[in-house]
Amino acid sequence: MTAFARQEQQTEQGDLTWEIRSVNHRYLETSLRLEERFRPLEMKIKKLFSDKLGRGKIDASLRYKMPEEQQSSLHIDQALAKSVIGHCDELAQLTAHPAPVDMLRVMQWPGVLQVESLDQEALNKSVMSALNNAIAELIETRETEGAALQKMIEQRCIEINKIAIDVRERMPEILKQQRTRLAERVADLQVNLEPERLEQEMVMLAQKSDVAEELDRLQSHIVEVQNVLQRDEPTGRRLDFLMQELNREANTLGSKSINTETTRHSVDLKVLIEQMREQIQNIE
Repeated sequence: MTAFARQEQQTEQGDLTWEIRSVNHRYLETSLRLEERFRPLEMKIKKLFSDKLGRGKIDASLRYKMPEEQQSSLHIDQALAKSVIGHCDELAQLTAHPAPVDMLRVMQWPGVLQVESLDQEALNKSVMSALNNAIAELIETRETEGAALQKMIEQRCIEINKIAIDVRERMPEILKQQRTRLAERVADLQVNLEPERLEQEMVMLAQKSDVAEELDRLQSHIVEVQNVLQRDEPTGRRLDFLMQELNREANTLGSKSINTETTRHSVDLKVLIEQMREQIQNIE
């Protein structure tokens, strides 16, 4: 589900800022942007996301700013720096037009630039603590959006149920109108049709246009959707399946339609179902 969270935490080891964005995804997919010093935490961070979230495409970034007093206490690992520069020189000999070694890039090489007296273990604990807070904020944001989606889906369910009730109540009158039209057509054609044969034709028409079972299943699926929405568990996949079932009944209702009003109801149903289906893609 689409959501955003941002958490800042100030510690003795420096300032930490987590930013997390999530969008809908079929599975849980986590993308991390970390400084090299926090790379050992990568698996632990991903596990925390998998423990807290069921699905979604997660984009999480961590920014770190060390204390100002420690920014002036940097020192260079000269042995490592010499090794990096030496390898650059070796590569330069392989080309006719070598570029000068960029010292700034050398300093960015992992381990070349070091901070003295940095308590990495304490810093790592602060990183995980801030991440917990950020994920909690993300979940809260997703729940707020989920509540709004639930309200929208429940409203669509009410409208679908109203259409089903209206079609059910109108079917006897629709069949009566069709019987009148059939009798008038026979009279216009001046065909001598026995009453028994006319009755048989009407029975066949009634059987072909009988949508009672489709309406029963339609309303049953709506009740199930409403029940699923009340569950305190991931429901996105089950709701998606129910949308397929609802759409199947709406299509059948349209195929059995014998007048424009029922056809219009079928189209209205499919519009409402599609509106729900689009939003259900954002539900975990």
